[in-house]
Amino acid sequence: MASNAENSGGRRLGPWRIVAWSFAAFLLLLPLVAMQFTAEVNWTGSDFIFAAVMIGGVGAVFELTVRMSRNHAYRAGVGFALAAAFLIVWANGAVGMIGDEDNPYNLLFGGVLLIALVGAIIAWFRPAGMGRAMAAAAVAQVAVSAFGLSADARGAVFSIAFAAPWLLAAALFRKAARDQGAARA
Repeated sequence: MASNAENSGGRRLGPWRIVAWSFAAFLLLLPLVAMQFTAEVNWTGSDFIFAAVMIGGVGAVFELTVRMSRNHAYRAGVGFALAAAFLIVWANGAVGMIGDEDNPYNLLFGGVLLIALVGAIIAWFRPAGMGRAMAAAAVAQVAVSAFGLSADARGAVFSIAFAAPWLLAAALFRKAARDQGAARA
């Protein structure tokens, strides 16, 4: 007898997956509900599409990671890296990290994302290389933020704090690499 917690592919839809995807849907519905009560939230259809692609993309990459790796540290590292990337794009698009969203300093944060992505690809997504790539992204995050200090001190300090999830991801990938080394020994 098949459980109603299984999808058509026979894979179990565990409670964490249901909660995660429900939370993603909830995040998309929040602005729609807010628009009913305040004129300050005014999303267009393209805003909803952009948010759906971002949230769905993060969810899909994390789902892929969970299916491909059993190492909890690696999974958590991917989660923190995805959170850092998501927050940078979201903050830059919404209000800008340095000054407002039109400030050219904000374009430099795309370089941080590029460093993380290219580093991950060069590392073939192996944990040790991922740790180095995320550490490089953290250093780039601080450097770009410090560069914008003269334009917007408060925004720069706020942006420096975004190095924390990159550093957490780096530490978790390093732990995953140690776990992998111990498993081989």
